[in-house]
Amino acid sequence: MKLILASNSPRRKELLAGLEYPFEVRVLKGIDERYPAQLTGEDIPIYISAQKAKAYLPTLAEDELLITADTVVMLEGKVLGKPHDREEAIQMLSDLSGKTHEVITGVTLATQSLQKSFASVSKVTFASLDTKDIIHYVDHYRPFDKAGAYGIQEWIGYIGVTRIEGSYFNVMGLPVQRLYEELRKLI
Repeated sequence: MKLILASNSPRRKELLAGLEYPFEVRVLKGIDERYPAQLTGEDIPIYISAQKAKAYLPTLAEDELLITADTVVMLEGKVLGKPHDREEAIQMLSDLSGKTHEVITGVTLATQSLQKSFASVSKVTFASLDTKDIIHYVDHYRPFDKAGAYGIQEWIGYIGVTRIEGSYFNVMGLPVQRLYEELRKLI
């Protein structure tokens, strides 16, 4: 099977490359990432990754296996998506400061004849962050393409994360260990 990564994320490309499977990147524009309001927790990124897979199915050849993913940050039951602007990013990081939150990545594997979805959950604890540090991070790293307004592999992760329960790579956006297990079953 030829692997197709349906993501333009540099982090997802890097993480999938680490599994040493050859893959191709395929990106469709304009995929709706909204989800029904009644969904909670793991169901949200699983739903979105499955919707992404559905959009790509017409582009798949018989010998291709598609990988789609979506990551959300959950703080006290509330979804923190990608911030729309500087102020929202600063607010998200202020909300995460001194607290533990969940990072949930939903992954869907799909072929012309099969679709399988799963989720990986990691708990991340931040130290109390100084407002100056939050502003420095937002202004220098511009985390507007990241759920929860941060990349754990960036400066804010170095100075702010005090504890992780679960997969570090899941927090980066792709639970590669679990993905490897699932791919081995299919390939």
